[in-house]
Amino acid sequence: MVASALRRGAHAYVYLVSKASHISRGHQHQAWGSRPAAAECAAQRAPGSVVELLGTSYPQDDYSNLTRKVLTRVGRNLHNQQHHPLWLIKERVKEHFYKQYVGRFGTPLFSVYDSLSPVVTTWQNFDSLLIPADHPSRKKGDNYYLNRTHMLRAHTSAHQWDLLHAGLDAFLVVGDVYRRDQIDSQHYPIFHQLEAVRLFSKHELFAGIKDGDSLQLFEQSSRSAQKQETHTMEAVKFVEFDLKQTLTRLVAHLFGDGLEIRWVDCYFPFTHPSFEMEINFHGEWLEVLGCGVMEQQLVNSAGAQDRIGWAFGLGLERLAMILYDIPDIRLFWSEDERFLKQFRVSNMNQKVKFQPLSKYPPMINDISFWLPSENYAENDFYDLVRTIGGDLVEKVDLIDKFEHPKTHKTSHCYRITYRHMERTLSQREVRHIHQALQEAVVQRLGVEGRF
Repeated sequence: MVASALRRGAHAYVYLVSKASHISRGHQHQAWGSRPAAAECAAQRAPGSVVELLGTSYPQDDYSNLTRKVLTRVGRNLHNQQHHPLWLIKERVKEHFYKQYVGRFGTPLFSVYDSLSPVVTTWQNFDSLLIPADHPSRKKGDNYYLNRTHMLRAHTSAHQWDLLHAGLDAFLVVGDVYRRDQIDSQHYPIFHQLEAVRLFSKHELFAGIKDGDSLQLFEQSSRSAQKQETHTMEAVKFVEFDLKQTLTRLVAHLFGDGLEIRWVDCYFPFTHPSFEMEINFHGEWLEVLGCGVMEQQLVNSAGAQDRIGWAFGLGLERLAMILYDIPDIRLFWSEDERFLKQFRVSNMNQKVKFQPLSKYPPMINDISFWLPSENYAENDFYDLVRTIGGDLVEKVDLIDKFEHPKTHKTSHCYRITYRHMERTLSQREVRHIHQALQEAVVQRLGVEGRF
């Protein structure tokens, strides 16, 4: 399911392995943006060309839009690197579920899948989750497509149907997910999600309830704000109670007892009713996850017609930034020992407060250009900035928008903040990167430069 919530148009679910065979360690180190050559702009598409990823060749077409920047991240699996802050969060959640939820034979009730390939079909990512064909979350401008039929998953929910179809009724999925987005300290084109699903039979849901044998999971009625048309009100209320109790226990395990929690009604295509959980942390209300009662149509299509269930999803970076006081999402990709050693703890549950590395000075450059008459997408520009500047780019702000009164052409001016996380940048290297970006936006986006 999803970590927070993808709010594109009509609130879609927010948008997750082995190593990419063609990626070298040298490429991974380039992620800090030290080599902004024009050839690095994108995985170039040519007639009949293919992209090699995780040992498989994918033919490219008019939907192919993976950049080399993103390709160098596939296979890093930060959530599986021991003592990485994302690994710590994952392991703490796993430990909690293993201890709290035990099956009939003393084994963990929930199975865990944290190495599923991030390459999925568009059917897995969208159709299996009942996301309509015209839903804005499918846009090429918001996702990374290998071609029209395959993509890098935009959420871990892409594996939900397959695992249900395999007969599983309680599982966690953890992995890297990919989404084209804005550039700031909270957003990165690759992040990590943890998702959980649990199904109940009639006996399991109503066990221990007085006169439980007379209660039913299903009925044929009308859909309302409180329930789906196929669910009884009793079944929905019991599932909702179990879901919220499960999540309340989880956040208490992560943040400590006494945490103030509130639930906000929301919309996701594959759960109803749906909720976001917010916590009051240091006096500020923060959204930490999305959840809900699974759409029965999805459950039925996967072959579990006699069961009802819940699902939730959370973002590992989001939790780690709150728990460990990490200020910038780029830090999760750092190989700086000063960052990594802070999370080598003997007990994964001990408190860790990130001690900032030296704050190196920013360097700011503006770029402005006239937009083409059509086919300009802001996420294309952000992707190009990430590809050329890498993780040297701290944030990008649109500071001015102007429409010429006679030509009606539109001009955008963006302010780009460059800052290295580990050293001071020189004027010369930033100028080199910025000039490469100016050339690339003209060549690849068809804009008219004003520089």
